[in-house]
Amino acid sequence: MRKAALHNLGCKVNAYETEAMQEMLEKNGYEIVPFAEEADVYVINTCTVTNMADRKSRQMLHRARKMNPDAVVVAAGCYVQARGAEADDCIDIIIGNNRKKDIVTILDNYFRERESGRGESGQEAQIELLDIAHTHDYETLRLSRQAEHTRANVKVQDGCNQFCSYCIIPYARGRVRSREKSDVIKEVQKLAANGYQEVVLTGIHLSSYGVDTGENLLSLIRAVHQVEGIVRIRLGSLEPRIITREFAEAIAALPKMCPHFHLSLQSGCNETLQRMNRRYTAEEYYEKCELLREVFDNPALTTDVIVGFPGETEAEFEASRKFIDKVNFYETHIFKYSKRQGTKAAEMKNQVPEQEKTRRSNVLLELGRNKKRAYEERLIGKRAEVLMEEQMIRDGEVWQVGHTKEYVKVGRKCEENLTNQLINVEIENRLQIID
Repeated sequence: MRKAALHNLGCKVNAYETEAMQEMLEKNGYEIVPFAEEADVYVINTCTVTNMADRKSRQMLHRARKMNPDAVVVAAGCYVQARGAEADDCIDIIIGNNRKKDIVTILDNYFRERESGRGESGQEAQIELLDIAHTHDYETLRLSRQAEHTRANVKVQDGCNQFCSYCIIPYARGRVRSREKSDVIKEVQKLAANGYQEVVLTGIHLSSYGVDTGENLLSLIRAVHQVEGIVRIRLGSLEPRIITREFAEAIAALPKMCPHFHLSLQSGCNETLQRMNRRYTAEEYYEKCELLREVFDNPALTTDVIVGFPGETEAEFEASRKFIDKVNFYETHIFKYSKRQGTKAAEMKNQVPEQEKTRRSNVLLELGRNKKRAYEERLIGKRAEVLMEEQMIRDGEVWQVGHTKEYVKVGRKCEENLTNQLINVEIENRLQIID
């Protein structure tokens, strides 16, 4: 029996695909071992969203080669889709996006070639890439279980048609492709039967779900809401434009819907947004946030912000900072602009020095910490429904820990294992909110 070890880098979509590949390998006779152990096959599902992601992808590939020089090192996903044969010389097999479903067959063929003597040591990597820009088929991957035992990510969409000027992902993931609604429901039903109570609908550009199939995200949410055994539905990252009154009121009427919304912002300055090719203004974005707060009681709003985008002046940064302060996000994820070869932003003038990016990042990180703490402290003295997910030892005492519907991590002292139970918890003090 061959041993396989897998490592994921990047987003929830990547995490889903990594677990799907692991399940396929396991069903086909591979023994799955931790990545730190010696294996016959190492699969790294790579990411290319930033220069740091590229670097981490290369590091993990080299680490795999070092752990077992005779192992088959497989590089899958966005980094190798974007870089192709130029990716790295320590790779044996390159598997691009929309080919992960074929991993077992690809490995079988590789081992057959090697064992017959036709595959030689030191040969060039076997490359399995599609022309992702012209792929219209959704890659069907399925999961019946995941590493988490209470919450399951469900990939429902791939690709992006937006072409933000800083983003390489449309070139690595291709155009929008949506999963058939019936197939999504079958997977959710299987996950519910296996004990999962919460699902997170995720995609590369989730708001575009159904534009290629005649469906839409709202119809999918309503269908998932009907699945018995699922008690919570959470959404991945959304574009602000999907938040219409009709959409907001419709999902607010669904009891299983979690009031936790990640709306991509990137900048609170209109001039910067325009250079980014983001298709909304700061004013429009603010209206969407206020609409969600109108129809939901104290929703948790989270976002992403890029600092140091080409041409971002001090005045533009200050406009963005003031806007972020005004919105009052629960969490703000800050990224320093990363130049991606092949994107329009990489060729823009007035690139911001790295030192200045770091300064601006630190300013927003501090603002984000203060806003997060303020949101959490408003929960003190209130009761919250918590889906318990794990036990932890804290100051020598046993705590049960999970997340509220707003995705605030909350714990309570309790010896009894409450994993995968919905518990009403009174948040009496700050200690119960786990950072």
